[in-house]
Amino acid sequence: MLLFVSSIKLVAEIALMALAGQFLLGLLAGAKRDTNLFYQLLATLTKPFVRGARLISPKLVLDRHVPLVAFLLLAFAWIFATLFKIQLCLDIGVQACR
Repeated sequence: MLLFVSSIKLVAEIALMALAGQFLLGLLAGAKRDTNLFYQLLATLTKPFVRGARLISPKLVLDRHVPLVAFLLLAFAWIFATLFKIQLCLDIGVQACR
């Protein structure tokens, strides 16, 4: 169970960093961000999470806000996974969690 929770936490961390990097690189690159190789790489990494957020969110949410919805959902998933991992580590002992 600890491995599963740690895996969920790791995937959320990677996706959160990719979304944050894509946002910052989009600010720096401006209008030519779609031709930037690193922006395209980050967009490929985050595409499954953004599509999942689009499926979950109502149609009222604009398409340009869907990455923010994905970021918030991943942030909540990371928080819950972290809290659950802490609880598991307290239950089985801190030495077993290392």
